[in-house]
Amino acid sequence: MALTGSDLLAKVKDLGDASKSDLVRAAGYVSTKKDGSERLNFTAFYEALLEAKGVSLGVGGGFSKGRGGRSLSYIATVQGNGNLLVGKAYTGLLDLRPGDEFEIKLGRKQICLVPAGGVDEDE
Repeated sequence: MALTGSDLLAKVKDLGDASKSDLVRAAGYVSTKKDGSERLNFTAFYEALLEAKGVSLGVGGGFSKGRGGRSLSYIATVQGNGNLLVGKAYTGLLDLRPGDEFEIKLGRKQICLVPAGGVDEDE
């Protein structure tokens, strides 16, 4: 079974200056070809290593990470001028484009953005 997350980081640290092939093999990123020979899955290993270090390559075309490889927090802060900013990573997840319009609905402790001309799910 291939290691991921902190287990993968610990294994890489433990092996220190081992060869790249030995690292991939020890971490479990090995498959067997039809002829029975061994195939080292370097790409999967390095993707898992980057993910374990908090960097995502955005597999699947989405914007799962903001700039700098940080995870999206799904928290917004009101700025000093009173504006509430929704960043590019979030608008990208929703496939929003410049010029898209929204109706602002205020609840007791929430703000809901409904696409203009759309139907609010609560109605």
